[in-house]
Amino acid sequence: MKPLSTPTTWSAGLALRRLAIPLMITLLAQCSAPVSVRSEKPVVPAGAIARKAGAELQLAAIHHAYQRILHGDDSAIPAYNYGVARLIEDIERSGADPWSAPIAISGAGGVHRLSGRAPEGVDPIQDRLIPTDTLKFKGEDAQFQSIVPGIGSPLVAVAKSENLSHIAHEVHRKKLPLRNLTAIIRFEGGDANMELIDPYQEETISLGGRRRSLAANYGAAVMLGLSKARVDKLGIARLLRPSRYNDTVHLNFLQPYDPKRIPVLFVHGFNSTPATFAPMYFELLEDPKIRERYQFWAFSYPSGYPYPYSASLLRKQLKIVDRAFPDHKDMVVIGHSMGSMITRTLVTDAHERIWREVFGKPVSETPVSGPSRGILEESLVFDSIPGIKRVIFISAPHRGSDLALDWFASLFSKLVRLPGTMADIRDAIVSYTVDPAAQSLTESPNSIDTLKPTSYFVIAINKIPIRKDITYHSIIGDRGKGDSPNSSDGVVPYWSSHLAGAASEKIVPSGHSAHQNPEGIEEVQRILLLNN
Repeated sequence: MKPLSTPTTWSAGLALRRLAIPLMITLLAQCSAPVSVRSEKPVVPAGAIARKAGAELQLAAIHHAYQRILHGDDSAIPAYNYGVARLIEDIERSGADPWSAPIAISGAGGVHRLSGRAPEGVDPIQDRLIPTDTLKFKGEDAQFQSIVPGIGSPLVAVAKSENLSHIAHEVHRKKLPLRNLTAIIRFEGGDANMELIDPYQEETISLGGRRRSLAANYGAAVMLGLSKARVDKLGIARLLRPSRYNDTVHLNFLQPYDPKRIPVLFVHGFNSTPATFAPMYFELLEDPKIRERYQFWAFSYPSGYPYPYSASLLRKQLKIVDRAFPDHKDMVVIGHSMGSMITRTLVTDAHERIWREVFGKPVSETPVSGPSRGILEESLVFDSIPGIKRVIFISAPHRGSDLALDWFASLFSKLVRLPGTMADIRDAIVSYTVDPAAQSLTESPNSIDTLKPTSYFVIAINKIPIRKDITYHSIIGDRGKGDSPNSSDGVVPYWSSHLAGAASEKIVPSGHSAHQNPEGIEEVQRILLLNN
């Protein structure tokens, strides 16, 4: 009988490992940005003046267009919007500060006292204001611009103190590093009052005794962030070396917090980042009813950790949010792939049941010590999270995936490097477990190991029902073959994704990325519109 590992097979495995790392790095480097941005020269509409004419001429042109609009000439709106954007640029270039006190601007129309007002969380002195008519977005995720025509100049406020390359590494809740705004200027006598408006809070404004639609670009801030920060490139890096990216564990807000709107929380999956939800997010923003009723959050985490531990990280983040925003409405959680498994733990009252399945005794009687004990308790002992009303599972491997058992997954799993603080978890489990599946562990489990159908955690959590008051839905891909219930999305089979008791189950003609499939997105939109 051959030994399990001969020098030849060991050398071949080492060669494959050495080959796999540069190959993955090469593939990663070649990935194109889901959204790219370049500066462009905005088209000058009729009645407007040149881009760099100066603040005096721009304010006079804006005033002239404003008077025409008040007299019912809506054809002057493009010139008005263009002029407001250019005046913002002039103020930025000159370093003038109409935000702290009015400044005098002389021109052909006389002297105007220009003053500015911004919403809470925006500091026009510290933030850079970029008119969106100077930005050209391209790429596969830029097809939905989420633009609403109207009066005003849409802007993105960029916090100067923030480094865009580290957006995913920061906590952004009360002050966003990138924020959608719309600028307008109203005239009253010699006063020119410039206001930065949050388009999520005001979709119409009063001008000349009429309510008018406020111009807005709802996708610009997130698109600019995606193009500059390239959070999509963090996926494989955070999978292979999760502890190096602990500072990327955050629950981020994609728009200013609003207690009147229902939070929708995106939870990404294995080898991924929140950028994977960009197509869904941008398309949902196209629906005015969804914009009116919902706000969007995203959980970001290194996917190399075993998912029960990643779930404990999300629970901690939700507790922080609850303390900061105790008045938030009950949320909808949308998980994709392994993100669905993390989401499953949020709506499950496990108490000590999984711990007892593994160790055969209560937590208090299990002699596990050292750093591993805290990690194991956080991962295995948990209750459901209050404040969740509905969940949507997409491409969910509830019962694991056979792909996690194949040779390539085993090789890939060996490339994942867990931190030293988790190194003794395997010894702690094997020393005290009564679970045969857990006894077979040869090293600390990572995310791939916890997605196996034989995983002790996968088996144990499926014995515990979802909390009774939670409404849950399933979206499952069948690669367009129409062969359910014998189908698979190429990664997860139907038998693993299907959940009895779901309020709805939608089969879409996609692979594993059902959350990016048009029919999958349409189903999420349908569910959000029926939620109340």
